[in-house]
Amino acid sequence: MRDVTGSEPDREGVLRLRPRYEETDQGGIIHHSRYVVWFETARTEWLRQRGLPYRILEERGISLLVSEVSVRYLRPAFYDDLLEIETIPVSCEGARIHLEYRVKNSKGDLLSTGATVLASVDMKKRRPVRLPAELVDLAKATINSQETDS
Repeated sequence: MRDVTGSEPDREGVLRLRPRYEETDQGGIIHHSRYVVWFETARTEWLRQRGLPYRILEERGISLLVSEVSVRYLRPAFYDDLLEIETIPVSCEGARIHLEYRVKNSKGDLLSTGATVLASVDMKKRRPVRLPAELVDLAKATINSQETDS
């Protein structure tokens, strides 16, 4: 399955994409700003793959707003590389969910890591609300399976 961004979901929690030419700088290296966009794409696909498309949350009047974002660049990514972006839930409680990301190339080299903290907000009241129970369940199932694998 492919969308207009040229991305495709792969195994659960992993998004595969090929950077487009316009995402590069003059040296053919992917511009640093694209990573945050890719994190958002990977995050929405992570939700969709687990049966909770972001659209459903919005229909319920809930928005997940980025309250923190960080990126660590380890190696460059280049135009037309096949990349994998893994989304990993770290914690979720109250109105916040913390996700981490790993960007790898087709050789498995780790190119970048990142993190976001999202706040669950009532769209009408514009106030924080508890994370939806099904989102908490999805995140905790992944967190628990990671702890079991360790």
